[in-house]
Amino acid sequence: MLRRLSITSWKFLRAGSGISVRTGKYFVEAMLVGLITGFVVVGFRYMIGFGRVWLMENLGNHQFLSKLTDGAAFVGLYSMTRFLDPHRWLLVVMPAIGALLGYLLIKRFASLEHARGTDSAVAAYHLREGYVPAAVVPIKSVASVLTVASGGSAGYEGPVTLIGAACGSLVARWMNLTVRARRILMAAGLAAGISALFQAPLAGAIFGAEIFYSSSDVEYETLLPCFLASAVSYTVYAYFFGWGSLFTMPPDCAYQNGLRLLPYFVLAVIVTYGVRFYIAFFRGVEGWFRDLRAPGWVKVVIGGLGVGIIGFFVPDILGTSYSVIQASFTAGESELFEDFGPLTIAGFVCFFFMKAIATAFTVGSGGSGGVFAPAIVCGGTLGAAVGLFFARMLPATFEIHPAAFALVGMAGFLASAIRIPLTAIVMVAEISGNHSLLPPAMWVCGISFWLNNGWSLYRSQPHSRESSPVHSHHRLQK
Repeated sequence: MLRRLSITSWKFLRAGSGISVRTGKYFVEAMLVGLITGFVVVGFRYMIGFGRVWLMENLGNHQFLSKLTDGAAFVGLYSMTRFLDPHRWLLVVMPAIGALLGYLLIKRFASLEHARGTDSAVAAYHLREGYVPAAVVPIKSVASVLTVASGGSAGYEGPVTLIGAACGSLVARWMNLTVRARRILMAAGLAAGISALFQAPLAGAIFGAEIFYSSSDVEYETLLPCFLASAVSYTVYAYFFGWGSLFTMPPDCAYQNGLRLLPYFVLAVIVTYGVRFYIAFFRGVEGWFRDLRAPGWVKVVIGGLGVGIIGFFVPDILGTSYSVIQASFTAGESELFEDFGPLTIAGFVCFFFMKAIATAFTVGSGGSGGVFAPAIVCGGTLGAAVGLFFARMLPATFEIHPAAFALVGMAGFLASAIRIPLTAIVMVAEISGNHSLLPPAMWVCGISFWLNNGWSLYRSQPHSRESSPVHSHHRLQK
């Protein structure tokens, strides 16, 4: 009897229509991709910390120029002492120098010239059979740290996505796997990179299936390998940097009043138009630099100087601006437009426009960095501004908490701008440690995603699976 059971079990595992060796074909490879990507992201994270300390903090003295909790947003206009501060003037040129060094490093490796970040990873999936050069890992890491740690307004998620994709593509080539397998492992690698750096394993796994299209289509084949790779990479990263969330939310932020869906609807509409400005301005600046008849190194210097000039007056837009996100979670009731204080409505609106403009100059000119993290910052500032407005204008029965609006605004902005509603809903819960705001996040993400149909930050995203070259053979067979 035992022998018959063991034979039956073995047949089931080999060829069963449910759980089987066949359905788990790439599971071991995905775990290997997660392990490698996890250690690569750990090294990348140490590079980020080193660059930030030595460039932004020691050389630029940025932590003492930040005015999130003191003074006004336009700090350079209020005091001659601040205006003449040598560190402030140094920050004017630092973004240009860092962007130039990063550009020259990438330019040295011709095959990496167009390796810009998430958009390049999406293009590699659809157009280059999942092939990402292995040189992306060291070169893109150093170039991105030079750009962002010196004050460039960009994020590290674009580089880490491409780095993870390169790890997955490299593992597939090492094992001499098929093109289909290379695409799947490339997707698992980019999911693993996001999972580790943002400390959001579930969101990263969903990202690896959702990022490839601007509609609600997903690459379902990549989903389970992304789960495994993300879990492994997050575990590796957490052993070095801890198991907590990226940001800290006030404990009283919860969804316990159905009336709040009305102001959240207004937030969704405002976020939608904020996304349209963000994308339109970014595309406009990118097009201007593309048409500019000048060498590439001149373009990144011009972009860096533009960022430095903005940072002279608004230092908190330099770098990733994660401090702005954390500040939006501590925003309380304020006068509507009492001044341009950083934690007022006017201050948050100022941060939104300045961050969007600075990001366009950094990345649109050819600088190495991502637009994903700046989108989170922009969504958080818009959400905080809307939350402060409604906290002031609506009756106390609504119990409006601006920090909740900031978090939900981040989710709506991501869902609308990058076309990843499921990822956005889960990500804001994981990076904040707050899971009680899922219903309003679902509400705002659904509305903003629908209202902004046809707009996406990433040009390489096809609209649907049917319009992707990857699945073109299915159309030919019909």
